[in-house]
Amino acid sequence: MDERALRVLEFTKIRALLAEQAVSPLGRDLADALEPSSDYDLIKLLHEETEEAVVLLTALPQHPLIPFEDIRAPLRLAKIGSALSPRALLDIASGMRAARSARQSLVTNRENTPRITALASRLGAFRDVEDEIGGAIISEDEIADRASSALADIRRHIRLCHERVRAKLNGLIHSPSMSKYLQESLITQRNDRYVIPVKAEARQFVPGLVHDQSATGATLFIEPMAVVEIGNDLKQRLAEERREIERILQALSDRVAPHADSLLENLDILARLDLIFAKGRLSRLTRGVQPKLNREGRIRIARGRHPLLDPETVVPIDLWMGDMFTTLVITGPNTGGKTVTLKTVGLFTLMAQAGLQPPADIGTEMAVFDRVFADIGDEQSIEQSLSTFSSHMTNIVDILRSVTPDALTLFDELGAGTDPTEGAALAQVILRALLRRGIRTLATTHYSELKAFALTTEGVENASAEFDVETLRPTYRLTIGVPGKSNAFEISRRLGLPADLIDEAKASLSRDQIRFEDVIANAEYHRKIAERERELAEEARAETQKLRDQAETLRASLEGAREKSLADAKREARRVLESAKLEADSIVSQMRRIKSDASHPAEAEQLRQRLREGVDALTDAPAASDYGDAPNRPLRSGDAVFIPHLNTHGKVLEKPNAKGETWVQAGALRLSVPVGSLRLLKDGGQGSDSRGKTAARARALVDVGTRAVRTELDLRGFALDEALPEVDSFLDDAVLSALGEVSIIHGKGTGTLRSGIGQHLKKHPHVMEFRLGKFGEGESGVTIVKLR
Repeated sequence: MDERALRVLEFTKIRALLAEQAVSPLGRDLADALEPSSDYDLIKLLHEETEEAVVLLTALPQHPLIPFEDIRAPLRLAKIGSALSPRALLDIASGMRAARSARQSLVTNRENTPRITALASRLGAFRDVEDEIGGAIISEDEIADRASSALADIRRHIRLCHERVRAKLNGLIHSPSMSKYLQESLITQRNDRYVIPVKAEARQFVPGLVHDQSATGATLFIEPMAVVEIGNDLKQRLAEERREIERILQALSDRVAPHADSLLENLDILARLDLIFAKGRLSRLTRGVQPKLNREGRIRIARGRHPLLDPETVVPIDLWMGDMFTTLVITGPNTGGKTVTLKTVGLFTLMAQAGLQPPADIGTEMAVFDRVFADIGDEQSIEQSLSTFSSHMTNIVDILRSVTPDALTLFDELGAGTDPTEGAALAQVILRALLRRGIRTLATTHYSELKAFALTTEGVENASAEFDVETLRPTYRLTIGVPGKSNAFEISRRLGLPADLIDEAKASLSRDQIRFEDVIANAEYHRKIAERERELAEEARAETQKLRDQAETLRASLEGAREKSLADAKREARRVLESAKLEADSIVSQMRRIKSDASHPAEAEQLRQRLREGVDALTDAPAASDYGDAPNRPLRSGDAVFIPHLNTHGKVLEKPNAKGETWVQAGALRLSVPVGSLRLLKDGGQGSDSRGKTAARARALVDVGTRAVRTELDLRGFALDEALPEVDSFLDDAVLSALGEVSIIHGKGTGTLRSGIGQHLKKHPHVMEFRLGKFGEGESGVTIVKLR
């Protein structure tokens, strides 16, 4: 990438922000050296890694990497057999611990982050070496006694020597004969030897070795002869300690040496992981988004925010180019945000091509360019005698010489710094040359000629940075498709320039210039109206959405309450029905026991009465006669009837046949029903509310002794879940009527109904056995049931 572009687009500042997010010196070095790439596949890989880092930083309770140092130099020394310092060994152990910790955090159960997981899985663990170093070295200045048994023994003797020396010296300084020769009654050290401060004039009274004297010469620091031998022993032990520590450090260095290459590879992986997670942390800090990438030069920024501006005050921009047009000319007043827009597009491109997520919304799409060129800012050179115009033109010449078809070019105030007419002409020529080559170009300008050029040239589009003339402040909002109005006259008027001077200035403009500015002003006026209407529509949509959400919440709440009430009612109904079924089964069992014994009619009548009372208690409703009575006249076509065992209303379709059955239309079903099982509705079809099926069937059980009971049940056309209750009701009637065998007609069809009924009959308490019909009985379309 062009170094000047990296500087003027402030990518170097982004690298500095990125480096602050790293946890290691190596990670910071990689961040400082980060360069945008032009390799599409590599850039895509970098973005996948960054997105995985964002996911992990969001999911994990803490950063998966612990800080580690640059240990490349100590590892190279270990490879050639050098003894490392305690500090270097501790740093190596810290690097081992960082690799082990990263592997544990990033490899276990991380299927959704394959690239980081694959990278972390290459980290080697050296727990035994790490533990040896950690056990032997307490700090860079202290080796642990447990580092070796020899060191522990040496230090034990050193402690004994210290104690012996201090005991001897304490006896001397507190003795009456010696204390008069001392400046102070204290023990101190000089050159690792224990000494006492003796008055210079009393030197001959204190035999021993002089190791030092005070600055005035009044005090001599003497090691008494009584402790010289012990001091010599102590000195020897300290020398042994140093030699043992050197041996321990060499041994630990030798333990590290065979793994030096693996540890260097670990270090490279950790540094790369540190950079990846630094990118993730920067993305979270700036609220970045993973952009969609393309090779076709399309740029679409959704609410992009320059990452170096205050996120609380920066105004997001929406910008697109590269499809319908390849050149975008941005116009508007000074301080209106044109240069910021230019820098935002360039910086977003560089960030995207370095694997960084630009701060924007979902839907942002960035193109991959070979190079990015930028001519932004005033770089006039006194040394080279270059003016502002010369400086810009020198840079533009270099750009035109180096630019490729797959490059992005950015020009701030193209053609400025010279005669406006000539500058505008040069700007048009430069833009046209880039346009012919299909190079994506953004340029800011004040020239009206470039506004007209963008309006009349295919592949070029206008954009404007909005300015509020009421407050004399820019809004920093970018509008594509509309050229910006300079507003120079209006701004001057509000700043206090006399009206006659403004009118004189307007008079100097040509008619075409005035008409062009009026067209721009009119377009801007209607754009603002449309923008306001869009905002109002958006507010209305948001309010509608809010009301809809509230209604949905209320509906869900009511639905939940209804479901709860329904569930409670079902549980209660199930309890009542199960109780009723047990009672009915008991009564049926007793009636079967006495049905063949004609000498107990009173007991049978008591059982029937008991069953009626149970039914009335179950339904808590009027008697079945509320639906009407059994027909006391021949049924006619069109009569409204109630069918108790189906708990539904129906209409008679024809007169009863010789078997006492008639055809009834019940909803979508056309049924053949015994006349005796029907109830003629008193009100011609507007009877009482239907009772539960269980109550109707139970009442049918009561009435079984007073009507003819069928010996066959026709279920053709029923679904299985509709047929099984009919089977239960039919078998109850048959048992109460003391029938020994009945037939269930289900038809052949697909066999689903036959199979389901067969499974149901296997578990039915009234069924002794069952079989399919034989020839003449209906064969596989009929099941013959033998009752208990």
